[in-house]
Amino acid sequence: MKSRTIKPPAEVLYKKELMALQKYDKGAKPANWRLSPKAVRTFILGCDEPLEIDGEQVYITKKFYGDDTLIERCIVTLAGNRGLMLVGEPGTAKTMLSELLTAAICGTSTNTIQGTAGTVEDMIKYSWNYAMLLAKGPSREALVPSPIYIGMEKGIITRLEEITRCPSEVQDSLISILSDKVLNIPELGEDGVVFAESGFNVIATANIRDKGVNEMSSALKRRFNFETVFPIKDLSLEVEIIEKESKKLLNQSGIDIKIDRDAVEILASTFHELRNGVTVEGYRLDKPEAVMSTAEAVSVYFQSAMSAYYYDDGNMSMDRVVQNILGAVMKENRDDLNKIKNYFTLVVKQRSTKEGGLWKDYYSAKKWIK
Repeated sequence: MKSRTIKPPAEVLYKKELMALQKYDKGAKPANWRLSPKAVRTFILGCDEPLEIDGEQVYITKKFYGDDTLIERCIVTLAGNRGLMLVGEPGTAKTMLSELLTAAICGTSTNTIQGTAGTVEDMIKYSWNYAMLLAKGPSREALVPSPIYIGMEKGIITRLEEITRCPSEVQDSLISILSDKVLNIPELGEDGVVFAESGFNVIATANIRDKGVNEMSSALKRRFNFETVFPIKDLSLEVEIIEKESKKLLNQSGIDIKIDRDAVEILASTFHELRNGVTVEGYRLDKPEAVMSTAEAVSVYFQSAMSAYYYDDGNMSMDRVVQNILGAVMKENRDDLNKIKNYFTLVVKQRSTKEGGLWKDYYSAKKWIK
């Protein structure tokens, strides 16, 4: 039986699109880039006209929804001598954007460091195969390269996720690398210098909510251009994203179930209004401490659809939606439960009376909020 990759990297998932863009790309390219900045922009933001490759019409789909000029600034930064720092609320697609950028520019998005409290300097620079080190002494063969080392050696981009989760001394080990584009390996003597090839750069991400976990030094901040990725502000666009991403997840899971557009709209309205603290009618709401991001809304719909498929004969139930909303909201603070109750009492109840239909079922599912 053929195995399925749960989450293929962007360069695999969009292989045909990248091949088509590479075939027709006539734009100027920075050294060691696979695509020109114009083609990278097209890959992320999409285009209406298909490209033909091997007799097949390939459409370049839109993959990022937000500020188009943000994408242009990110691409230009990566073509320059500073790293790119993507900051914003959790669930605003910072990681996805960094993956798309590296897939288009380098052809690989997996040269990645996942920042945690346990990240050490060896993971940033290099470590050793200690069995070989003891047997032969310090040598290139005994050296275990880090993603930064690989990025410098091959002239590709290294992704560093959740940089503020890394201890400060680990963060600061990047300063000289980003400034001089040189990595020193004292154990190797005169041969222990790695000079970065053209194309090397770093994309780092950080959540605004993590500010203060391990605050970046001013010296390190100066080595990056900062770009803030904001939550989706347009409700209709958020509906479109939830529908599209949920469908993609269901297809990857081999689940054939129709997307319930009405349920998506109700879910999008709930997350959008609670995140912004105001309803479309202008009523003020208490914002939950939980992350009410579009990504969380996609997860809620996906979980609800999975329950419908496996337990409810494919029929989407608002009971399932509310149950999964509670699972998303209760991650941070139990006091958020009262904020959800108030939302149902003040907003959902009124809409269930005024609009009926699925809003009425939604209000009936309030019984799960205990």
